[in-house]
Amino acid sequence: MKNLSLFFLTLGMFISGLIVTSTQAALALTFRWSYSAPGIAASGTLTTEDSPDEAGFFLVTDITGTRNGETITGLVETGTSVPGNEPFEVDNLISLHSEQLTIHGIGYGISDGSFVNIFFTDSLEPPGYYEFFSAPPIMPGYENLGPDDTELPVSFSASREARI
Repeated sequence: MKNLSLFFLTLGMFISGLIVTSTQAALALTFRWSYSAPGIAASGTLTTEDSPDEAGFFLVTDITGTRNGETITGLVETGTSVPGNEPFEVDNLISLHSEQLTIHGIGYGISDGSFVNIFFTDSLEPPGYYEFFSAPPIMPGYENLGPDDTELPVSFSASREARI
């Protein structure tokens, strides 16, 4: 009898775990994104938390895709800088508003060792979306740009995918 009780207790815990896991998976949103400029083509998928903050921005928790044929390896941790762009910290936020990114933007790494920060600003000319690109060898600090590092205006768009 004791073994039967233990079996049902274990089974109940397993089923509870499955319910929590499937609920957590349902709490994520997916965005399709892309941006481009002469010599730049990037696109993929963003996964975000389900609820926006008070300003309407969703926290990005995962990124997949490619930039110029190279695989995106993952997000730069929120609150840290893209290597080579210190001290500018990313916030990894996206919204459905007309200005979909913040001045801090989304940071990600690329399989070739490069890093990107895609962001929106009205303090540069022209105002709009920009990509900061940092290529190896990476020198700390935005004032130490290497020969292949760039900060260029891009056309950016993202749309939320429908839930299934």
